[in-house]
Amino acid sequence: MSVWMVTGGAGFIGGNFVLDAVRRGIKVVNLDALTYAGNLDTLSSLDGNPNHFFVEGDIGDGPLVERLLAEHRPVAIINFAAESHVDRSIDGPAAFVQTNVVGTLSLLEKARDYWKSLDAPARDAFRFLHVSTDEVYGTLGETGKFTETTPYAPNSPYSASKAASDHLVRAFHHTYGLPVLTTNCSNNYGPYHFPEKLIPLVIAKALAGEPLPVYGDGKQVRDWLFVTDHCEAIRTVLAKGRVGETYNVGGNSEKQNIEVVQAICALLDERRPREDGKPRASQIAYVADRPGHDRRYAIDASKLRDELGWEPKYTFERGIAETVDWYLANQDWVRRVLDGSYRLERIGGAA
Repeated sequence: MSVWMVTGGAGFIGGNFVLDAVRRGIKVVNLDALTYAGNLDTLSSLDGNPNHFFVEGDIGDGPLVERLLAEHRPVAIINFAAESHVDRSIDGPAAFVQTNVVGTLSLLEKARDYWKSLDAPARDAFRFLHVSTDEVYGTLGETGKFTETTPYAPNSPYSASKAASDHLVRAFHHTYGLPVLTTNCSNNYGPYHFPEKLIPLVIAKALAGEPLPVYGDGKQVRDWLFVTDHCEAIRTVLAKGRVGETYNVGGNSEKQNIEVVQAICALLDERRPREDGKPRASQIAYVADRPGHDRRYAIDASKLRDELGWEPKYTFERGIAETVDWYLANQDWVRRVLDGSYRLERIGGAA
């Protein structure tokens, strides 16, 4: 049986990835610090499953990582662990540097030492896959797309910290020979998404009858990637990707933020209409823009398609409908998340 170490596997993307991997018969050693966005509720269906070994801990804890690698002997490390919310990085950038840069460096050092200890066949098979973001590339005008050769130009403390971690991963390959792979993805959405991000935030506030905050004019463009498609892309890169290479992962679904909010409103009007009969779009409220808000991201994922045969299966229309339906059917999960420290407040106003 294959063994993977997954870091950040109680978060949104990592949690979806772990659930799918265990269903596929992979044994997963899941290391997560359970900060505000880590949620064991997401993994409750794996309780008692011998193929899921959860450890609460930090990727920066070198002795812990070293012990887990020696004990479980994984054939791959998939690194999802990161502070990931732009607004939080504006209010408190130091935590992002600590986890995304210092933590990734520590994880890479332990991965390198473990890899060097393996026999030749195991060393050849081992992979370190680093999950990153398209935000490292900065912002686009009305045309063009990010490719794997787009120069890095991060504009937020979050994206700067992820850019630094990407460079460290590359450096460990070129300096030490560590067999690394990097993926840079567009905006993910789907089940188990922490409700400070746009789509789950809008769903929660719409159901609560509260104003739906839209930054600036709402015309910022993002490429939306359904999390199931992203997980499949990561598995594809892990299995077939060329060592040392970067692969961009996109959903072929560019939408303005205001279009996303309006689509959610329309779906909720069909499924859970307001008692007063008013459309939920009437709750939309434009608010001051985020400092340094990137105007447009768009991913060119043709390298992943042409080299490895991956393409997204979900259209935005299908994905957003499934997402809304999941949240409506899992309000208990949402309530338990909101019982914690996060209360749907706006963060990231510092400038």
